[in-house]
Amino acid sequence: MYDENYIKNYPNQFITFGMPVTIRPYRSKRLFPFFDGLIPEGWLLNIAAKSWRINKNDRIGLLLACCANAIGAVSIHPVNAITNE
Repeated sequence: MYDENYIKNYPNQFITFGMPVTIRPYRSKRLFPFFDGLIPEGWLLNIAAKSWRINKNDRIGLLLACCANAIGAVSIHPVNAITNE
C-alpha cells in the first residue's frame, strides 16, 4: 500500500512497473518480486535466519526482520502497525 502523502506528492513515481501508485492495497498469496528481492541471499540469508531464528522459507518473516529499515522510499511494516486499516 502506498502512503497517502506519497500518493499526493509523487503520483507518478511507482516503486516497480507491476505496482503503480494507487490508494488500494496490493494483495497476493505470494510475496511480490520487488519485496522478495530485498531479502538477503546466500551466506547473509543464513546469518539472518539463524540470528532471528526464522525459517529461510518464511519470506514475510525475513522481510519484516531484515528490511524494516530499508533505504529509500520503501518501508516495511506489519499490517497491524498501519493505523488507517
